Amino acid sequence: MLKKITVAFMLLMLIAAVFIQQQITHFKQLQLTNIPELFEVKRGTGVHRLCNEWLAKGNIDSCFALQVYTKLYPANTSLKPGLYELQNLTVLEAIDKIYQGQQKQFSFTVIEGDTLKMVLNKLKSADFIDYDIDEAKLSEQLEVTNYAEGWLLPETYFYHANDSALSIVTRAHEAMKTELAQVWENRIANLPLQNAYEALILASIIEKETGYAGERKKIASVFINRLNKKMRLQTDPTVIYGLGERFDGDIKRKDLKEHTPYNTYRINGLPPTPIAMPSKEAIIAATQPDTTDYYYFVAKGNGQHQFSKNLTDHNKAVRQYILKRSNDS
Repeated sequence: MLKKITVAFMLLMLIAAVFIQQQITHFKQLQLTNIPELFEVKRGTGVHRLCNEWLAKGNIDSCFALQVYTKLYPANTSLKPGLYELQNLTVLEAIDKIYQGQQKQFSFTVIEGDTLKMVLNKLKSADFIDYDIDEAKLSEQLEVTNYAEGWLLPETYFYHANDSALSIVTRAHEAMKTELAQVWENRIANLPLQNAYEALILASIIEKETGYAGERKKIASVFINRLNKKMRLQTDPTVIYGLGERFDGDIKRKDLKEHTPYNTYRINGLPPTPIAMPSKEAIIAATQPDTTDYYYFVAKGNGQHQFSKNLTDHNKAVRQYILKRSNDS
């Protein structure tokens, strides 16, 4: 009798093992269907709750195989909340992806030449970002003595859904601090700049003056030459920045005469803060400018500039390029 019971038990165990193996094999092949492009796993969601959610939405037809797998491999089914791409995956691949926390990555790019206001406005409308920035306290939060303008390194930053905007700005700020310190360390001797922050200010002006990479160091040489000679910088982008929302797209004579902290036609030296986010290349140009005898430049209208050593030649260039463009229009 005992022998028969033992045989029956062994047979039942064999049948159970075969059944379980069949379920595992089925589970490994089970495909998620009609899953949305982005699927959110909420905080506190377990495998049982997740499976029932998939079942209710018709993404799978049964939770039994998953429940068997969970009992056999409980350590592999701890779920991490977040937003995931699960299309074209099996249920096992999806569970493993969620277990490893391989969330969908989003990107945000700080563009060279953008102002702080432009960056923050873009962050407000960026996908899946928690905008938690108190703009009045941003300088304090970033621990910068001056206004936070210019202190974000133009680069692409990756984030997950519901990451805070402040965390992205903080990363961009830390990247800029590191980059600025390294470039300032490698500056040429005898620059008319007192510290790295002044280099950042000058770099922001260079960034706004030219989009042509080959001119940055030459543009920088003009400003360095003028600073050395105690000449005013007389650069339009600073005037525009000082006008703020009053700028209507056209600099007028009265704008050049208006006293603002940023009007370099009226103030001596550099403006009090950067006027935009400068690229690494602009910072290098500010600290390692070309050696030239140029003191003036004017836009040719093709993205490049005509450089001059004296006012007479500069006025000729202005007549050639500025007045010609006015007549053509």
